[in-house]
Amino acid sequence: THKSATLVELISEICFVKDPFVKDPLGEKGKSGILKDMDSRATFLQDESHCVRFVFTPKHCSWLNQIEIWFGTFTRRLLPRGNFNSTQELKRRILAFIEFFNRTLAKPLRWTRATE
Repeated sequence: THKSATLVELISEICFVKDPFVKDPLGEKGKSGILKDMDSRATFLQDESHCVRFVFTPKHCSWLNQIEIWFGTFTRRLLPRGNFNSTQELKRRILAFIEFFNRTLAKPLRWTRATE
C-alpha cells in the first residue's frame, strides 16, 4: 500500500531522515517509532520537508487517455511538417499550436465511467 513500511524506509533513505538523538528513528514495525502503525507512517509520508512528493492517480486513469490523445494530435499536426531553426522557434510554434487547439479543437469531456 502507499503507507507500507517499505515505502517509509525508502523515503527515509532518499531524504536522509536521521535523528542524532534517536538510535533508530524509524523504529520497529508494529512496535515503535515511525513504523509503529499506519497513522505514524502516514504522518511521516505527508511531511512536506521530504524531497519526494507523491501524487496518487485515479485507479482507472481515464484522464490519462485524454493526455495521450492530445499529444497524438500535437505530434500529427505540428511535428511531421515542422522545420525549426532554433529552440525559441520551436517553443513559439508549440505555444501557437496550444492556442489554436484550445480555440478550435478542444471540447468539454463527459466522463461516463460506471461505478463498481
